[in-house]
Amino acid sequence: RSLRRSRTGPVNLPYWRYWEVTWDSDAPRFTSCFQNIVLLWFPCLYLWLAFPFYLLYLQKHSRGYIRMSAIFKTKMGSADCLEVFHIKAFSHFSPFSSKVLVVFLTQKERQKGVQSSGILLVHWLLSSVSAVIFLSGQVRRIPEDVSLRHSFLFWWLFGVSGGADRPDQLALLSRLLWKGYKQPLTTEDLWSLAEENSSEEIVAKVGAAWRKNREAAESITRQSFLKIRISSPSATNVGCRFILLCRTEESARRRRRASADETTSLFQPEYGPSKALLKAFWSAFGTSFLVGTLSLAIADVFLFLIPETLSFFLEFIADPEAPRWKGYLFAALLFSLGCLQTVFEQQYMYRCLVLGVRLRTAVSGLVYRKILVMSSAARQTTTTGEIVNLVSVDVQKLMDAIIYLNGTWLAPVRILICFLLGPSALTAIAVFLFLLPLNFVISKKRSHFQEAQMKYKDDRAKLTSAALGDIKILKLHGWEKKFMEKILDIRSQELQALKKSQFLFSLSLTSFHSSTFLMTFIMFTVYTLADAGNILNAQKVFVSLALVNILDRAHSFLPFSINAVVQAKVSMNRLMCFSLPSSRRPNRGFPSSSNWNASFCPCRINLTIPHGSLCAVVGPVGAGKSSLLSALLGELQRMEGSLRMKGTVAFVPQKPWVQGATMEENITFGQRVDRNWYKRVIDACALQPDLDSFLAGSQTKIGEKGVNISGGQKQRLSLARAVYRRADICLLDDPLSSVDAQVGQHIFERAIGPNGLLKNKTRILVTSAVQFLPQMDNIIVIVNGVISEMGTFQELLQRQGAFADFLKSHSADRAEEKEGKEVKGTILQIIWYYLIHFSRTNSAEQHRLLPSARSAGILLTQYEKSYLKYLRAAGGLLWACTVLCFAWQQGASFCRGLWLSLWAGDPVRNGTQQNTRLRLGVFFFLGLAQGKFGSVAAVFLAGVVASRKLFRQFLWDVVRSPMAFFDVTPSGNLLNRFSKETDSIDCIIPDKLKSLLGFLFNLLEICTVITMATPLAVVAIIPLTALYAVFQNFFVITSCQLKRLEAASRSPIYSHISETFQGTDVIRAYKDQQRFMAQNDFKVDRNQRASFPAVVADRWLATNTEFLGNSLVLCAALLAVANKGHLSPGTVGFSVSWALQITGVLNWMIRSLAELDNTIVSVERMEDYSKTPKEAPWSLSSHFLHENWPSEGAIVFRRYSLRYRPDLELALKSINIKINGREKIGIAGRTGAGKSSLAAGIVRLVEAAEGEILIDGVNIAHVGLHDLRRSITVIPQDPVLFSGSLRMNLDPLDTSSDEEIWAALEQTLLKNFVLDLPDQLAYECSEGGLNLSVGQRQLICLARALLQKAKILVLDEATAAMDLETELRVRSTVRTLFRECTVLTIAHRVNTIMDHDRILVIESGQVAEFDTPEALIAQKGLFYRMAEESGLV
Repeated sequence: RSLRRSRTGPVNLPYWRYWEVTWDSDAPRFTSCFQNIVLLWFPCLYLWLAFPFYLLYLQKHSRGYIRMSAIFKTKMGSADCLEVFHIKAFSHFSPFSSKVLVVFLTQKERQKGVQSSGILLVHWLLSSVSAVIFLSGQVRRIPEDVSLRHSFLFWWLFGVSGGADRPDQLALLSRLLWKGYKQPLTTEDLWSLAEENSSEEIVAKVGAAWRKNREAAESITRQSFLKIRISSPSATNVGCRFILLCRTEESARRRRRASADETTSLFQPEYGPSKALLKAFWSAFGTSFLVGTLSLAIADVFLFLIPETLSFFLEFIADPEAPRWKGYLFAALLFSLGCLQTVFEQQYMYRCLVLGVRLRTAVSGLVYRKILVMSSAARQTTTTGEIVNLVSVDVQKLMDAIIYLNGTWLAPVRILICFLLGPSALTAIAVFLFLLPLNFVISKKRSHFQEAQMKYKDDRAKLTSAALGDIKILKLHGWEKKFMEKILDIRSQELQALKKSQFLFSLSLTSFHSSTFLMTFIMFTVYTLADAGNILNAQKVFVSLALVNILDRAHSFLPFSINAVVQAKVSMNRLMCFSLPSSRRPNRGFPSSSNWNASFCPCRINLTIPHGSLCAVVGPVGAGKSSLLSALLGELQRMEGSLRMKGTVAFVPQKPWVQGATMEENITFGQRVDRNWYKRVIDACALQPDLDSFLAGSQTKIGEKGVNISGGQKQRLSLARAVYRRADICLLDDPLSSVDAQVGQHIFERAIGPNGLLKNKTRILVTSAVQFLPQMDNIIVIVNGVISEMGTFQELLQRQGAFADFLKSHSADRAEEKEGKEVKGTILQIIWYYLIHFSRTNSAEQHRLLPSARSAGILLTQYEKSYLKYLRAAGGLLWACTVLCFAWQQGASFCRGLWLSLWAGDPVRNGTQQNTRLRLGVFFFLGLAQGKFGSVAAVFLAGVVASRKLFRQFLWDVVRSPMAFFDVTPSGNLLNRFSKETDSIDCIIPDKLKSLLGFLFNLLEICTVITMATPLAVVAIIPLTALYAVFQNFFVITSCQLKRLEAASRSPIYSHISETFQGTDVIRAYKDQQRFMAQNDFKVDRNQRASFPAVVADRWLATNTEFLGNSLVLCAALLAVANKGHLSPGTVGFSVSWALQITGVLNWMIRSLAELDNTIVSVERMEDYSKTPKEAPWSLSSHFLHENWPSEGAIVFRRYSLRYRPDLELALKSINIKINGREKIGIAGRTGAGKSSLAAGIVRLVEAAEGEILIDGVNIAHVGLHDLRRSITVIPQDPVLFSGSLRMNLDPLDTSSDEEIWAALEQTLLKNFVLDLPDQLAYECSEGGLNLSVGQRQLICLARALLQKAKILVLDEATAAMDLETELRVRSTVRTLFRECTVLTIAHRVNTIMDHDRILVIESGQVAEFDTPEALIAQKGLFYRMAEESGLV
């Protein structure tokens, strides 16, 4: 009777008979005790236990306030009314009190800004499960039990009212995915960052942790550094670095050698213990990582329960008497456990990815802040390319390590699973224990290749950054091909190291994949051969395989984990090395450096400058004038003494630094705009005519590095910034060197001089313009780094010392300008001659604005072409072999599984199975045929081949672009493609493609197995496949757009880093570090706004995909239960055990495909530049050119016109002149008149709009660009040296002997200087030659011109940065050594070209005058007025 009553409700039986009405019954029911106690109290107990801890958490973490919406109030009111009218509920105090607690927590979460509650979600889930179980027992009594209906409605109302007006991330993602599916996304469509994800919050947290650990790390580095130094052969020459800077040349040489020793330590792993940095990251992010690890551990618990459930399921299949509801229960359990494992594993992945994005934010912020405090020596040994590698490539390695780190301990833990399989499994552990040390050896070897690859990557980035930054110099000299060869040579070594590393990685993957098969084979062999009575049935075989598959999953990812940890260790060491080199610490003794390692530094300076005085600093090239200003700014190491500067400081560097911003923003430099003062500054700095010529006036956007303004405009802009600042102290490093005499006089009188805007400020002016010296309050003469003399102009003249010698050199220069006529009088008369006859007319400049940089956005439908481009780069034959390898591998896997199912179905005779040895032998050979090495190695080899071809083509496309392309393209865009995008093509695309192909063939195998076992499964597979396709399409469209937005917002970060790196001295002088850090944080946050939605979208797809896989498992299990009588246990085990793999396979396949879709954009972004216009061919088979062309150097312009862009006006208009061979021509004109445009036209940096230029009767348009440019030597205004040896900079093409190089150095007065350098010709020049003075760099460029032996020489303001004494010697050298050449000299100082044969005066792009200097002065035209302004007539 009790059993009969169990069909209509709960039963009351003794506890020893409960099993009869549950598990052993055909219609199981739960007892009244279980329903009334466990189901009722368990959710309540959970809620009350979690309540105090959750309440404490809410009190300490507030995220704002969420207001109540109308629908929220309605739901809450309805739930309350139901409970009030439900009087029966009051009899159950605990359930009612739990409902009150739910209301309280809901309101509390709303007040604290909690968008979604995990605590209440679990409570609702438990209550729902309890209600469903209770409902199954009360299904026939629902009309009688109103309480059940009310309770169910109450929980439903609360379940759907969990949020107020602020949507959570999933709601925001749904809107974003739908919007991205319908239309292209923009930055405005992305949700804003939470406060805990902002740069300000993250960098502050990590910075505080780093400061706690930095001192210990620096101490270790200091000890290592000193130990290395003491053990080196040159250690005896190092002591002076830590005492003081001495005066003698021998001491200077020792100091330079010591500096060279120090700089070699940068980016060396042995000097950078990464433990301190790792501790800083752990203290900031460790808690979040541990929470994610806990989620992974819980996911593994559910993962281990799945094989146990499969064991019960197969036992049910083998038992013909078992009731079907047990099969359906086991099927539901398999599905539920899979879903729970998915939820917790995806929670882990989400936390790791979010943590990776936060880590990238932290590293970007720390690296940028380090740039702002780097010492000069550290900057000289670090390049922009290396820094970009840190914040792109190395950060990506750290992000990967976060995901794979737990794999290093999960695999050993999962080995313990073998113990669950019995004693036979213990022998299989030996396989793993043998392979594990082998793989650690492989990983150790790989780490060496990884370090070598990163070294080559840095070298390539350094050379590429230098080439892109000074591409104009390469094109002027025709060196593009030579530098391409150097870059490709480094690239070849980089790919060779990558190929070896990938080969070892393939070997590691194969060994781990083979280990699972060998373990399975050994287990089955030992089990079956140890005792003939040991039978392999379906339950033993496929449960063992399910457990081994879990182990296989750990094995598969252990190589990735080890690889990620190894790469992260290398990257962490590199990051640590960058973090520890010396900062700008004037009062510290270690490490130290000087700003100009190759120049004289100030020694034992005793100097007092009164407030409001005007002080000049003069001296020869390389004497230490700029170093004195650097010392005042605190940029040099102070060995002894003290320095005090009272008030704010403004600084104008010798090489002007401008930002990629508007003219107004460059001048105001973060200050509030005062219109009246701004206008006065503009007028004083002679910028008003320039602004009038610009279409946008003060709002004209300046290109990167000031590419769309002239050198004079950049210098005046830099000066205007200092004047506008109204600082107490102005340090001016030769700001008048790049302007003509009239503009220089205007600036001095209106801005710098005694009556200028800075008249009440302290001004220290480094200058070689002697005409202004009599107006100085004080003059400092520096010789060899020592203040030789100091005093007023009159006092120094009377002493007849170094200053008098300095002026005598100018008098000699003046005498030569008078063509040998003696100039009589005292030195004072000579100087006074320079001071008279200056007019005050304003100069007008004309400038052609270049277009703004192209938008970084890319068409959304191009990524399919990128796949084809990548596949074609590697070659069809290689990919065909790769696909065949994967097909063979998966076919062997299918046959192995099928063979096991047949083996499990072998009949048992006399307690044994027949043909056991045959089964083992075939199983072994099928396992060997499944080896992965061929397929994996083929993919990686194809990736290396494709990378090589794509990089070569991209480099060719960039280098072959004309100068106009580089004028409008930010260097950050190019550096991004040469670093981050190249690394993606090298490493990420092959890895994801390998994973995609492997999982795709695995999925095909699973579907084949399920269909073969239960053909009816096709009915479920087809709609699930369609649903998967919808998910994939829906996701990929938005994901690719998010990736493009992220990539587009990444380039400005690199541009800003490059810009800051070049202008660090200026930023520090103005004390503007905080503003620039805020700008960097804004750019990083803008980039992360696209990263966080991409992370959420990635997890959305993975979760939905795994649910689809779990549905397929449920389908296979249900069909097996339904067809139980027609299927053997072996077939069911084969089908279900293979179906259990589909969740992981689908997840990783979708993830690989999504990441591949996102990463293939790198190919598209590199391919983008293949469509840009290209220059004319570098060489042409011109039969009319003889071997020694040009032999005379005669130049003829015929109606020659030039414009920079088709939509701009002509920069040169109908030039008709003839220049005879070996003639010396001076080119004069106001700033912006078109002088440099004429030089650009001769070398075809810009092609002619009309007319032609003939050289020795040959039209240069018919000559290859390299043939033309190598026959013309151009020395530009800004001297450029590349990072490399001094010899390489003197002879990049390696065509001259050492004897010829030394002769050129002697002729340019550099031989003694080079002899004093450590390593002499092998001396390493820093990026841009920053360890040499500007004058020394200019002389090196002149020596380079001597070695080229061209027939035509163009000097474009080549002596602007030299003092007049050095300029005189250089001009004498040019006259002597280039007497057989045609020389075109562009100059703004008229005295520079007075000794030339003829003078070409250009005005507004047209020829104004062209004749001898005497004839032009006699005409009293434009040239006469220029000479008059310079005091020459």
